[in-house]
Amino acid sequence: MWLGIDLGGTNLRVGVVDGRSVVESVTVPSIPKDCSLDSSIDYLVEVIRPLCSSEITGIGIGVPSVVDAKKGIVYDVTNIPQWVEVPLKAILEKQFPSQEISVNNDSNCFALGEYKFGKGRGVSSLVGITLGTGVGSGVVLDGKLYGGANTGAGEIGCIPYMGKTLEEYCASKFFTDGLGLTAKEAADAAIAGDVGMSDAWKEFGRHMAYLLSVAVYAYDPEMVVFGGGLTKAEPLFRDSMKEAMKEFAFQKSLENLKIEYSTLKDVAVLGAASLVMD
Repeated sequence: MWLGIDLGGTNLRVGVVDGRSVVESVTVPSIPKDCSLDSSIDYLVEVIRPLCSSEITGIGIGVPSVVDAKKGIVYDVTNIPQWVEVPLKAILEKQFPSQEISVNNDSNCFALGEYKFGKGRGVSSLVGITLGTGVGSGVVLDGKLYGGANTGAGEIGCIPYMGKTLEEYCASKFFTDGLGLTAKEAADAAIAGDVGMSDAWKEFGRHMAYLLSVAVYAYDPEMVVFGGGLTKAEPLFRDSMKEAMKEFAFQKSLENLKIEYSTLKDVAVLGAASLVMD
């Protein structure tokens, strides 16, 4: 069995993975922003330890940050200001010396989770894209997680677009910054018949087409799978995204491309655990 850890900005979730399922888990508030570095590590370890029995052979953790996956160092972790440069792998190895430890970016864990346990089962390549406060993405090529030289491959949300970045147009920022509404409020209004909000979601779909195009031009995967909170509103932007994709240069590639939306409940935990399964 393995432990998968999803270190989110709001919640910290640790799950015991046996086979293809999370058989036991605990969810607590994420690491407090105002505690010291040492206290934050103690907090994490105290959550992990009760689930780390002798049957656990490895611990994988997904972190929303730039990660040196080989050394297990995390940098400038989102929503944890005290984690500027933390040798997380080495710290956890001291605390749990009997277990293999692996650290990676949370979006990479999402892509790996979908590839091994979700919609990506049976394909050899996919790009996993999470749509939430920001845009995260991970890449699996030829059956292996591809991180590039610095574990930064696939971060297409950072690509310049319309004077900003794609993340500004393909995440909740599009609604909060541009319309002063949360994505949920905008979706509820559109569903209730607000024409302006309906048009906003159609515009969002056109931006999403550009994001999708970048992923396909760069990696030509068999599948792109979207996850994150904004995918709940997929019916509101699906048609405009599909229409805008008619401008994509290689239409034959699109004929073969599978576009999916994640339905895997424990994808983050499963993906993190799979870092130590091989």
